[in-house]
Amino acid sequence: MPTEQTRLMVQAAAAACEDKKGLDTRILELDPIDSGLSDFFLVTSASNDRQAVAIADAIEMRLKRDFGVHPNSVEGRRQGDWVLLDYVDFVAHVFLAERRAFYDIERLRKSARPLTPAEFDAELKAALAKKTRAVRSRSSAKSKPVAAKAAKTSAAGKKPAAKKSARKSASKKPAGKKV
Repeated sequence: MPTEQTRLMVQAAAAACEDKKGLDTRILELDPIDSGLSDFFLVTSASNDRQAVAIADAIEMRLKRDFGVHPNSVEGRRQGDWVLLDYVDFVAHVFLAERRAFYDIERLRKSARPLTPAEFDAELKAALAKKTRAVRSRSSAKSKPVAAKAAKTSAAGKKPAAKKSARKSASKKPAGKKV
């Protein structure tokens, strides 16, 4: 099961692709049984090898800046026709358009669920909202018994212990010496 951190990293990598004008960016959510080690493939295309390297650099810099992570390995940067950035939990593939059509990773991973970055963002926001609602409902459920107990105490007419001890000490008179 992909962690929230992994999803945020994939989202940041997809945003870096969009910033550098990556074409037809797709996120493949891999089937856990079929995927092995990775949870996601990020696939994007570039119109030339310099753009492919620029996109890969942008992904690497964004993830380093925002999350403090470096790719486990980088392949193909020198040629620029297929740059692969392996972040273990997800792998980013930056292709030249011709190479992407030739290798057709999306077809090879038939069990993967393809998502556009916008669909991925919407799912992530919905998951975070659900998690936030769950946390808020848990915290409000915990605070209700405390408030009810405080109401019962004040309704019963009990006074705080600090006031009682102050009255007792004030009512005591210091003992004087008898001569």
